[in-house]
Amino acid sequence: MRRWLDGLRGRVFPDHWSLLFGQIAFYSFVVVSLSGLVLMVPYEPSLDPVVYDGPYAPLRGVIVSRALDSTLAISFEVRGGLLVRQVHHWASLLMVAAIMLHLLRLFFTGGFRRPRRTSWVVVFTLFLVMLGAALTGTSLPDDMLSGSSLAVIDGVVKSIPFIGAEVSSLMFGGQFPGDVIALFYPLHVYVLPAVMIALFTVLAVLGLKHRPAQFEGPGRTNGNIVGRPAGVAAVKGAGLFAFVAGVSLLMGATATINPIWMYGPADPADASAGIGPAWYLAFLDGALRLAPGWEVELWGRTLTLAVLLPVALCTLFFIVLATYPFIEGWILGDRKDQNLLERPRNNPTRTGIGVAGIVFYGVLWAAAGADTLALTFHRSFNTLIHLFQVLLIIGPPIALVVTRRICIGLERADLDLAEHGMETGRVVRLPEGGYVEDHRTLTPYRRWALAGHTHAVPEAPTGFKISLVRRLRFRLATLFDDPR
Repeated sequence: MRRWLDGLRGRVFPDHWSLLFGQIAFYSFVVVSLSGLVLMVPYEPSLDPVVYDGPYAPLRGVIVSRALDSTLAISFEVRGGLLVRQVHHWASLLMVAAIMLHLLRLFFTGGFRRPRRTSWVVVFTLFLVMLGAALTGTSLPDDMLSGSSLAVIDGVVKSIPFIGAEVSSLMFGGQFPGDVIALFYPLHVYVLPAVMIALFTVLAVLGLKHRPAQFEGPGRTNGNIVGRPAGVAAVKGAGLFAFVAGVSLLMGATATINPIWMYGPADPADASAGIGPAWYLAFLDGALRLAPGWEVELWGRTLTLAVLLPVALCTLFFIVLATYPFIEGWILGDRKDQNLLERPRNNPTRTGIGVAGIVFYGVLWAAAGADTLALTFHRSFNTLIHLFQVLLIIGPPIALVVTRRICIGLERADLDLAEHGMETGRVVRLPEGGYVEDHRTLTPYRRWALAGHTHAVPEAPTGFKISLVRRLRFRLATLFDDPR
């Protein structure tokens, strides 16, 4: 242990600002866990009906569940309870946002390449587990907003061919709405947090094993890390945790979120106008809205393609996202360890693919608020749905092509700047009578940052008989070739 600690003290950690998103996600998880422990004491995970007789006058005399009654008591009767509830909610949103930004940073900088492919899979799994934890947490108050979300989930589950009704019955403990808290409470409080702790631990072990990746620059090679010592990194990490906790407290104290007292108790027959899913799950609701209302009868059963197609499309999107490091590695034949990150513009094809994925996700996300957009801008709801359907088809390819061309242009501009220097605006007259503009020479680090990168060069297939797979692989690899 002493030898391991001595080796850790001697390590150097890169300190680029983009590397902090993973730490923010972990520190937000700590805040969520601490506030959740406080909320566990007064909360009652039960759907037994009671008559509300608390300080909130509009709900007095209304029959509510013990879960909602205890949540209202936390908000209005427990000292500091509303603050803790809101800190818990805001910190969970910050946690999900940070892990999404961490995934985007890994993707656009190539931080998923060997030997960190396993880390990418772990981070992606952590993202899915966080979504599950956030979903189960928002369902625990048993208010109308959470009840409407559960009704959508029940419809999606029941659309699964042949086994949908059985899965719904198992999830809700019988016919919807059933006793979903009996399943969601242990998942949210015990199972999913334990899984997240395990995944964070695996990420820490993998990070110590492979060492953090860093951006290219003079003196930075695959085996040479430039950054802060471990002690300085630990102090900065403690400061970042204090900052994350402070921001969560500030938001919880000043911004109201999830005001369950305004929605009332959950009722399968009621729904509030203008409500929508949480922002991190809005893409699923948008996919359901954009799907055409197709149904097919097969073997005496009705298959609702209007639900199956969106679920299958989103599932395929996540599968491609999870396996992308292996797909790119296979295309390029990359078998070497890559410890240097890339600027997004230096890999135009990958950046274009990433922006296309963002556009795909963004269109689905925006479609979830089509009703609110139609009301706000006084437009037809059906017109907006048709517009989003068109954007979902043509948006990602256009984004890929345009982004790739922009990255190539930026890269060429960087090469020109590294070769000729920076323009000073000072014009000098030559002895022959001509005029030239004076350029200031860049520093070695700046020139390296602009033109010191290299591109993967695909190997052309050779031989008399070339398989179709090798031809396809070479065609795809040429897209990642040096565009210069």
